[in-house]
Amino acid sequence: MNAHASPLRGLADLLPGIAAAAVRHDRAGSFPHDSLAALHARGLLALTVPAALGGGGGGLRVAAEVITQVGAACPATALVLAMQYLKHAALARNDAWPEALRQRVQRDAVTDGALINSLRVEPELGSPTRGGLPATIARRTATGWEISGRKRYATGAPGLRWLEVWGRTDEAEPRVGVFLVPADAPGVGIVETWDHLGLRASGSHDVVLDAVRIPAGQAIGLAPPGPGAGPDALQMAWNSVLVTAVYTGVARAARDWIIGFLRHRVPGSLGTPLAELPRVQEAIGQIEGLLAANARIAEALAQATDDGQVPSAAESGALKVVLAENAVRAVEQATLLAGNHAHDRANPLERHWRDVQCARMHAPATDAAHLAAGRAALGEAAR
Repeated sequence: MNAHASPLRGLADLLPGIAAAAVRHDRAGSFPHDSLAALHARGLLALTVPAALGGGGGGLRVAAEVITQVGAACPATALVLAMQYLKHAALARNDAWPEALRQRVQRDAVTDGALINSLRVEPELGSPTRGGLPATIARRTATGWEISGRKRYATGAPGLRWLEVWGRTDEAEPRVGVFLVPADAPGVGIVETWDHLGLRASGSHDVVLDAVRIPAGQAIGLAPPGPGAGPDALQMAWNSVLVTAVYTGVARAARDWIIGFLRHRVPGSLGTPLAELPRVQEAIGQIEGLLAANARIAEALAQATDDGQVPSAAESGALKVVLAENAVRAVEQATLLAGNHAHDRANPLERHWRDVQCARMHAPATDAAHLAAGRAALGEAAR
């Protein structure tokens, strides 16, 4: 951890400003360009880019700590950052990418804070984790490919430099894969559809691609559709830890607020702070237990992954559900303790409750995660 102590120390100085901006961005539904720029200035947008290319070379454990801390300040910023860390960690080990292209994208993150994310969900298809072919079509041109389609829930869309677009070719026997599209390429447009209950500042809008042209070398991993090799256990571990770290951060922020509220709230009929009531102390203890469980589970999962002892995809998926549910339950317990104050928009707990509801929306969904874990336990091959 010594190699990564400096970025973590630098992060602490940024968090108050990011937290203050979070209130404004949530109200307006505006994208946190300012918070991301501050993170870039400290080198944190390139934390998982290899050190040989100027990045932080960070593993899952240190990345999770950054995401948790940013999540407590602004979960929308944290989710964009989590996607950045996931993509660059995967990019560093993906041999399907041409080396020059990989280094270009990674160096962009180091020098410019360039953001990348994967665009997979479509209006008709929904999440590709449920199966099916993408409706996004890539057609051959004299120099490469022409991409047309529409993607949903493109987190970070207003700030992305690179779009990793999942699509299929228009060949007689179609192949599927990803197409690396510059976000400023002619034909790329953002439709501002993101107007959700929580994570209102994440910019998870629709992205429309209208005959967008890219060079041939920016089509990556094209292969006939099929069951493939199954879930990538390493990627599942990273996803499970980093995505839920966003919401563990939200739960920590809710815990901190409710403790301050209970210490200072003195009902006239009681004459003493609510924090002195045994039933309140017990309820706070339940929140502490949920957060402690998340901290230990995430730490163990991240450390095992960093040490090369990667859990199965089924185990990581099941733990993702546990981590998400614990975060939701912790915030819900805080809202019960606050009563009507939890619904007052003047208090941050109202925002924390809205934001944490998104924890359950990320893949794998609860039913899919439990199905995979159950099949693994029963010795049945995944289908």
